[in-house]
Amino acid sequence: MINYQLELEKTLKEINGTKPKLLLHVCCAPCSSYVLTYLCDYFDITILYYNPNISPYDEYEKRLNEAKRLIKELNKNNIHIMECGYENEEFEKIAKGLEDVPEGGIRCRKCYKLRIEKAAKYAKENNFDYFTTTLTISPLKNSQVLNQIGKELEEKYNIKYLYSDFKKKEGYKTSIILSKKYNLYRQNYCGCIYSKKIMDENS
Repeated sequence: MINYQLELEKTLKEINGTKPKLLLHVCCAPCSSYVLTYLCDYFDITILYYNPNISPYDEYEKRLNEAKRLIKELNKNNIHIMECGYENEEFEKIAKGLEDVPEGGIRCRKCYKLRIEKAAKYAKENNFDYFTTTLTISPLKNSQVLNQIGKELEEKYNIKYLYSDFKKKEGYKTSIILSKKYNLYRQNYCGCIYSKKIMDENS
């Protein structure tokens, strides 16, 4: 099993203060809080907010606005944000027939790929040096699966994927501390209607 935190640390040593352009797919402000503070000294970062899985739309907007607020409060001049639009129908397409699959299964993997591939395409089209996602910070998400998707997309689009396991080195714990510091809205479900249903059933 690959230690993707060590892979990340290798890359950070290799870039050696050159400040490459990084396109960072972000799912929400709490997850991005640690990742942004960790990476902003190494990269010029543009956030790609593309999360067509989030439901309802009010929830999507709430998370987007929190991401924007966090960037302002961090006061880092090299962080920008790009919103792609809601596109919930794209998530519905990949989830069709998989509505009853348990969390963490093939529906989730398709959802990860949908979002990360959007980042890969945008990064390639706009001359970024790297692309990656904040998703590996979640203890509920498999970093091996996420980085394998990143590797496949790196090869498909011929652009570097920044391998990571942001939950390591107390990354997830730090994200909770930062969320409290900036008073960030922390949602209690992943985002889609299926994860919300599970949350409602267990509450």
